Amino acid sequence: MVEVAGRTPLVTGGASGTGRAIARRLDAARADVIVADLGPGDVGRFLHMNAADPDPRQFDGVDILVNNAGGGHWPPHYPDSGWDAKLDLNLRGPLLAAQYALERGATVIVNVASSAGHETTPHAFPEYAVAKAGLIRFTTAYEPPPGVRINCVSPGWILTGRAERELAAMSDEERERAPEAIPLDVVTGAVMRLITDDALNHQVVVL
Repeated sequence: MVEVAGRTPLVTGGASGTGRAIARRLDAARADVIVADLGPGDVGRFLHMNAADPDPRQFDGVDILVNNAGGGHWPPHYPDSGWDAKLDLNLRGPLLAAQYALERGATVIVNVASSAGHETTPHAFPEYAVAKAGLIRFTTAYEPPPGVRINCVSPGWILTGRAERELAAMSDEERERAPEAIPLDVVTGAVMRLITDDALNHQVVVL
């Protein structure tokens, strides 16, 4: 098992939602967490980062990367450059982050994908689904250098604060039709296992 205490994980999108929960879990395990986001979080060290276009120097000293930043919940743009924004945030940015972290000696990468990437039903934001599918396939296809592991967690709807607000605003009928939200501790537990279990490589954990 990999001990995270004293190590330096960088969590993209770590200031809120799922990323904040992951950062808190790592902080509780006494890791020297870097929260990479557009605004500060409430644990660890803050690093201002545009996750769609990271700077290589931002990964100096990082030995664990959690590629969490992403999103698809803004109006679709067909067929203009709005697609580029989602592809950059959800696929190109994480690929660059992995490249830069590996170049600087990181030994563990965990990608946070989405059920949008492994399901086969229509999706309101196809470019988001395509990007997350690409992140899943990158995890299974890329052969990292010796001593480096890359894994992925692919959750459905996560019970973040935003999801709780969305549920509260629904009618009873809408709430009955809504998918069951996954508790944050289930997601963070899966991420921690992928970080710490050195027997796991190229694994995609579907939640």
